[in-house]
Amino acid sequence: MTKIIETIGLTKKYKKTSVVNQIDLSIEQGDIYGFLGPNGAGKTTTIRMLLGLIKPSAGQINIFGKDLAKNKINILKGIGSLVEYPSYYGNLTGFENLEAIRRLLRVQDKNRVMEILKTIGLTSAKDKLVKNYSLGMKQRLGIGVALLGSPKLLILDEPTNGLDPSGIQEIRELIKKLPHEFGITIMISSHLLSEVDQMANKVGIINQGQLIFQDRIQELRRKSAPKIHIRVNDPSMAKTILNNDGLDVTLTSDGEITINENDDSKVAYIANRLIRQQLAIYRIQEEKRSLEDIFLDITRRGENIS
Repeated sequence: MTKIIETIGLTKKYKKTSVVNQIDLSIEQGDIYGFLGPNGAGKTTTIRMLLGLIKPSAGQINIFGKDLAKNKINILKGIGSLVEYPSYYGNLTGFENLEAIRRLLRVQDKNRVMEILKTIGLTSAKDKLVKNYSLGMKQRLGIGVALLGSPKLLILDEPTNGLDPSGIQEIRELIKKLPHEFGITIMISSHLLSEVDQMANKVGIINQGQLIFQDRIQELRRKSAPKIHIRVNDPSMAKTILNNDGLDVTLTSDGEITINENDDSKVAYIANRLIRQQLAIYRIQEEKRSLEDIFLDITRRGENIS
């Protein structure tokens, strides 16, 4: 796959403090890349470097296969962005706002504004003053402005921040359709894993300026799969028996055996197998961890996870 964004050792220091510390981002064409981290983790600083708004202290940024430092103007022509809250002219309508930006960007296609209004779901509100828009409508308008120049890459910084559940769903559905309908690659920052989980196919987690996880979202789901803990009278023997049966079993420090399985038939087999070997089973317990639990755990520990 073609890499749309690649950073190598990207670093930003203020005085002696590293706000972003040697991160290597990798975003491929067609990705919806969820850039996650607690508030103050370095998300917005990273995004501002990607957009050429601030200069890195060290490292390299390649976008569309070109060095941003050497091809800034040409690269930025292919990027649409919404950083923090959108700016707009409150006393103009939605249509007039987009038309003004179309002229500033010198977009030749005069039908582009109506196309964007349809894409962002604001056709019926095109003649309404923007100051009377809801927050969700303003966010959609901001994304519409970012789309006016037909970008290949869309970078959104916390686009659902402050929205009610209805507004969040509207933005989520809009973002999800853009890669499929228009071939746009999207990078979206958030501090909510549960929200990104419903949009992204790839996730990068930043904490205290360091990228501690980057992979397909399925890998995080795999880490959140339920586990079974079994307490028996002879854990070492139980582990040996089940390992010999080809089961992935580990022994915890407190004397429990842990199995990365939660299939009912497999658990029943394990219990029956141990009983037939004259082992006493004291407890069988399922441990469930949500993706949010995983996210909070790894950001709390601040360790790289594989």
